[in-house]
Amino acid sequence: MKQTLAKNSSTMNTSYFRKKKIDLGILYVVLFLLALYTLAPLWILFVNSFKGQDEIIANPLALPTTLSMQYILNAISEIHFFKAVGTTTLITASSVLLIVLVSSLAAWMMVRNKGKASNLVFMCFVAAMLIPFQAIMYPLIQFFDDLGLKNAIGLVFMYGGFGLSMSVFLYHGFVKGVPKGVEEAATIDGCNIFQMYGLVVMPLLKSITVTVVVLNSMWIWNDYLLPFLVIGNSNTKTLVLELYFAKITSGQYGNPWQLIFPAVFISIIPIVIVYLFLQKFIVKGISDGAIKS
Repeated sequence: MKQTLAKNSSTMNTSYFRKKKIDLGILYVVLFLLALYTLAPLWILFVNSFKGQDEIIANPLALPTTLSMQYILNAISEIHFFKAVGTTTLITASSVLLIVLVSSLAAWMMVRNKGKASNLVFMCFVAAMLIPFQAIMYPLIQFFDDLGLKNAIGLVFMYGGFGLSMSVFLYHGFVKGVPKGVEEAATIDGCNIFQMYGLVVMPLLKSITVTVVVLNSMWIWNDYLLPFLVIGNSNTKTLVLELYFAKITSGQYGNPWQLIFPAVFISIIPIVIVYLFLQKFIVKGISDGAIKS
């Protein structure tokens, strides 16, 4: 009897481990295919950044016959890369700083001052995420034009407004996990509200702040429509606008692929580097903020 039970147990264990290996194998295959699907556009972008027009058209998936940096250097010149990067970085950094300051303060005050008014304000922020930009696009541009803010400064304020809703939502959920006793101890030590915010609260919001910074930076860096409407006619253009106008200027008789591919490739490098360095904070910040909400 014992031998029979042991044999059945051994068979069940063998069957279990075999099924587990099969499930893991299927999972790895699916993940591998998803990785290929995700990385395929980046591969196409990379290999075609070192090819000429005829070679790209002939076989866009093949490796370049000769590795030349001439196309990259030409793209840097055509899109005024360094000037555009400086403009985009300044607009992005200013907008993100505005979003972080306002949204973190607003969320902190709403969480610490519970009541019908704070709940109503929070629900207004959440509801604002459902309003598409296209619905208020032209009235907003006209309003800022009347104020004399149809420029880079006005663009920063627009980004600050559009980025508040999601950022307040994330901060609001995360602040709930911050012990109130820490703030009470800071008050006893003589901190005013600004010292408490800067020296006590914000350091505890590090992970969600990085998440807010990365998500908003990626969106603002890659945005095309709002900069086109606000500063499209000025001499100071963002990187995406430079790409667009370079394509229009050089593509009178077709698509200048030997300019488009390297220009897009060098344009995404800065934000990809930032994302790679800070990606470990993103999932943690989003999950913590969303779950606690």
